[in-house]
Amino acid sequence: MADFPLHSRATAPSASKPFIEQAQATAGYVPALVGQMAESPQLLEGYFALSAIFAKSTFTPAEQQLVLLAVSVEHDSHYCTPAHALRARAAALPEADIRGIRDRRPLPDPRLEALRAFTVSMVRERGFLSDAEIAAFVAAGFTRAQALDVVLAVGLKTMSNYVNHLAETPLDPPFANDVQVA
Repeated sequence: MADFPLHSRATAPSASKPFIEQAQATAGYVPALVGQMAESPQLLEGYFALSAIFAKSTFTPAEQQLVLLAVSVEHDSHYCTPAHALRARAAALPEADIRGIRDRRPLPDPRLEALRAFTVSMVRERGFLSDAEIAAFVAAGFTRAQALDVVLAVGLKTMSNYVNHLAETPLDPPFANDVQVA
């Protein structure tokens, strides 16, 4: 097992404490991911900043969760996949779509499928998308700015997903029973 501390407010470096307090106030507990990221106040600050910036994107809350879930599935994140499945449900993304993303299957809604496929291609191809992939994304009603917002989401999830892999982040109780990673 990886030996990364799971910090609380009492054990976290002082520069991480405001973020731990914010997570506690928002979630009602300190998520294990936050507790482990707290070892690096810079990483934790960056994660919180990018999360807040991505939340300002013009994607709907359900579309934001679709993107974050799709990236987490592609990265095989044992922690973020069930966490974003839970958040996707709260954002009213249909359960069939959540299951489709986790199973790496096309979604029935053409717009949501275009977003899922674009996001998956972004991860798999490391940003080297074809003109046809970009055109399909735009033809589905998305903008070039939203294509760049997918890049932002990939960066955000790469940070958290890689921490999960490196530190073997334990699952939090709200989603501990939803552990099937696609």
